[in-house]
Amino acid sequence: MFEAFQFGPVIIWMRVVFLMLAIVMSAEFFFRLSKSAGLSLQSLKDHAWLHALAFFLGGRILAVIANYPSYVSNLLRIVDLRDGGFSFIGGALGVGTVIFFTTRNQRTTFLQWMDVLLPAATFGLFFDWFGMFLSAQAYGKPANVFWAVTLNTYDVRYTVPIHPVQMYYALFYLALTFSLLLIRKYSRRAGSETLVGIIAASIGVFLFEFFRGDVGIPVFAKLPDFAFLACLIGSLGVLAMLEERLTQRVNTLYGVTIGVLTLAYVFSRSWIDFPQYQLRFSQVLAVLALVAAVVYVVVHRWKYPHL
Repeated sequence: MFEAFQFGPVIIWMRVVFLMLAIVMSAEFFFRLSKSAGLSLQSLKDHAWLHALAFFLGGRILAVIANYPSYVSNLLRIVDLRDGGFSFIGGALGVGTVIFFTTRNQRTTFLQWMDVLLPAATFGLFFDWFGMFLSAQAYGKPANVFWAVTLNTYDVRYTVPIHPVQMYYALFYLALTFSLLLIRKYSRRAGSETLVGIIAASIGVFLFEFFRGDVGIPVFAKLPDFAFLACLIGSLGVLAMLEERLTQRVNTLYGVTIGVLTLAYVFSRSWIDFPQYQLRFSQVLAVLALVAAVVYVVVHRWKYPHL
């Protein structure tokens, strides 16, 4: 593999090179899409340092969470950036969070910003995953297919051909980026790119993670867990749709009821007789993202039928 190359005493890591390339290319793409959509870039300029900080912190925090066993034994490793732990999607989530708060007083809605942030993020993920392929990170399981690869590096625990799952991701996100641009060209309602993009990405992540062979955080979930999460997020969406039509007392009662039912399910979950499935942490996040995106877009279109 091409984990690094050296110029004299300087070692340049390919993961870092393609991560920087992902940041530059996705940022430029984001600015161009924002301009073409008629979104004001002034707030981005006014809070540029905040966006940069959120990108860095979001990427680092999600990387630490996704690999927390490596940091629990030595918490000082969290601030030691030499291990290269960084999540590009975590950085994009950080930027999206800042945009949500800094654009609340603008005439545009957050969903309109999401429609341009999502294609830019998928474009950056193409470079990010290609860099992980070259650096043999997030590698796959042993495979008996002709396109399987052998990674000769001590970081990979397999010496047999494995799935190039990083390339699955890279090509998937590249195709998704072009698909979102086509949807952007023909869609007439805000949220089309966000809805299709997050649904497609969530399904892709859920499927591709089964080909991963590196160590990840196992999550044991039952089918009722996902049904409960869908009902919970859906009920919060209903509350958001009707909050202006309900009195403060009814809103409070609605929220308390949701909280009580949530606690009741958590305490009774161990008694529910359903088989458990072992998933990866990213697969659970993908399911949550899918449900949340559907609810958010439906609520947004209910509130803003003209967009």
